Amino acid sequence: MNTFVAPEIDWAALTPTLILAGAAVLGVLVEAFAPRGSRRAVQLVLGLLATAGSLVAVVWRWTVVGESGPREILGGSVIEDGPALAAQTVLALLGLVGLLVIADRTESGEGAFVAQAAARPGSADEADATRTGLAQTEVFPLTLFALAGMFVFAQAGDLLTLFIALEVLSLPLYVLSGLARRRRLLSQEASLKYFLLGAFASAFVIFGIALLYGYSGTVRFSGLAQAVPVTVGMDGMLLAGSILVIVGLLFKVGAAPFHAWTPDVYTGAPTPITGFMAAATKLAAFAALLRFVYVVLPDMSWDLTPFFWVVIILTMLVGTVVGIVQTDVKRMLAYSSIAHAGFVLIGVVALERIGIGAVLFYLLAYGLATVGAFALVTLVRERDTAGNVTGEATHLSQWAGLGRRNPVAAVAMTLFLLSFAGIPLTAGFMGKFAVFTAGVDGGQTVLVVLAVLASAATAFFYVRLVVLMFFTEPDGETVAVVSSEGLTTVAVAVCVVGTVLLGVLPGPVLNLAEQASTFLP
Repeated sequence: MNTFVAPEIDWAALTPTLILAGAAVLGVLVEAFAPRGSRRAVQLVLGLLATAGSLVAVVWRWTVVGESGPREILGGSVIEDGPALAAQTVLALLGLVGLLVIADRTESGEGAFVAQAAARPGSADEADATRTGLAQTEVFPLTLFALAGMFVFAQAGDLLTLFIALEVLSLPLYVLSGLARRRRLLSQEASLKYFLLGAFASAFVIFGIALLYGYSGTVRFSGLAQAVPVTVGMDGMLLAGSILVIVGLLFKVGAAPFHAWTPDVYTGAPTPITGFMAAATKLAAFAALLRFVYVVLPDMSWDLTPFFWVVIILTMLVGTVVGIVQTDVKRMLAYSSIAHAGFVLIGVVALERIGIGAVLFYLLAYGLATVGAFALVTLVRERDTAGNVTGEATHLSQWAGLGRRNPVAAVAMTLFLLSFAGIPLTAGFMGKFAVFTAGVDGGQTVLVVLAVLASAATAFFYVRLVVLMFFTEPDGETVAVVSSEGLTTVAVAVCVVGTVLLGVLPGPVLNLAEQASTFLP
């Protein structure tokens, strides 16, 4: 008779994720039992301590893995190796900066989130909740739950853990996308679209998992990798299952033709959530995609390369061409995100060891610029005819003359836009250089040439905004840069410093990324 053997669990190796998940659960209890007036302060301190603690814990685990080597945890369900820890380090950093923007409020005490999410938009209940100063502080534990799911997503060692982590990171984001304080109907529409299309993508993943299990008899990445070169007669099942899982991951990174949710969700979601989601979700999804492709599918590169080529070319084309005609800042940055997904995918299909570190470095550079750019969008507001500050000024024409109204904000936004464009001495340039170099080394020279051309084309809509800010006369006094409690200012300053340092002195971070470029087989 078979006896169940309980797996030995290395709880220390799970410390970074446990800190985030434990703080998220504690945040739920705070919502239930803490006095209403103190909830926001308690949740903010708890969230910042949790993300900072997870960052410290990841650095500690990195030193442990450097001494003892990578290892399997929970019977191989979770992997602790260089790429996983590198991704978690960047996730913790982006989560910490993103949480500052999420928590910030304007000088009038107005946050980015609706006072009462359950109230019907425009109803008396909503007006009463706003007037009494209610705050939707559930956003803090929801953000921590999403970040914890991203941590597991980056180090999943089998397909079931990958799917569970996908749901854990996605469900809080579906809710958070519908909590915008203004333009409530647009925000709720974004949440519904994200949920429905996300559920559709999850169905692709679970169907792919079923096919891969039928092919190999295992859901572990290492077992799949061993089955690929020795199992004959079922190549169709392997190819179909792999493509279905990849499609689900491509949905999360916003690659075309699986990008339809990106512009609407980025536009409708609360802007702090858009910045956090654009930076952190993309990183977690690419970390999972890297592990799946590099560990399970290197022997299938000949079969999957045509599929990836179509996706990459289409992604760069859609992100570039459609982004040029956008007139909304958030929607323009959404299509910019799609184009960047195409650039990063070149490092994935390179199947070269340097491609892993290059992708992680690129996503760090992109993440800092993204969080910083959306943070600045939260501060640029409209004025009504009475001079009162209202919602965010997201139309491009409203940014005209920003360089005169607030030179500091305009210069910071310009720096982030230049990083997106890949201008030298910014982090974005070094990220593109690293990924394109990996693509050339991996034999993807044609894709790299197309990416360089697309990158040059995307520079148009970045430069257009710079010209509006500095070389165009403002249209009256209908726009203002509002003051806040200062958390957004800190976040923007961190992103500016990071963008400059990674562009001027990229060597140490690139070396760390290269050292963390070996997956546990």
